[in-house]
Amino acid sequence: QLNMAKTKESFLKDFIEGPLQFKPTYKFDLHSDVYDTSEKKRKPAWTDRILWKVKNFCQHTSKEGEFSEEEQTISVTLNKYVSHMSYGISDHKPVTGTFGLQLKPLLSDPLVTLNPEGEWSAEHDVLISYSALPEFPSSAWDWIGLFKVAFRHVNDYVTYAWVEDDEVSSSKDSKQVYMSAAEIPDLGGEFLLCYYSNNLQSIVGISQPFQV
Repeated sequence: QLNMAKTKESFLKDFIEGPLQFKPTYKFDLHSDVYDTSEKKRKPAWTDRILWKVKNFCQHTSKEGEFSEEEQTISVTLNKYVSHMSYGISDHKPVTGTFGLQLKPLLSDPLVTLNPEGEWSAEHDVLISYSALPEFPSSAWDWIGLFKVAFRHVNDYVTYAWVEDDEVSSSKDSKQVYMSAAEIPDLGGEFLLCYYSNNLQSIVGISQPFQV
């Protein structure tokens, strides 16, 4: 039924589904792996499904009107598509899909390049040098955060410095800001510096990992 709908309904045509390599997920007797034993005797069906599509933001198309593989900004790989037969609180069995996403960078060069200066420790204030591309729209509300290498979110910073308020030197090619020793972790570890742009609402530069 779904495959027939995909040939008729234009909004479904671009959606992709992985192979159905699991048993039909409907209709089960509650708290069991037994298909419907009621008077209706409903036929088992693959009612629970996962479909996806990728919206491409590229502006250029090939002569055939399709995006080439090189122009795709996101590629999606279905790693696992399974049902979970151990759940019995419904007449459906839940289905999950695990995907791998690969995003190609929209810029070949980072907007901001960051470097920690000297040896970093909690015993003294430290310096950060950074430089930005000429077209970068900087703001007084930009900040540089100290992050653990395995950070997951922009709010996972250990501490931060305002690029304007904490600036100590400036030249045509680069600027320096300081970070207070009071905020540097005593235990140390491996960290990164990230430049957050208020105008772009995102991280636009990440340093190489370094030790504190």
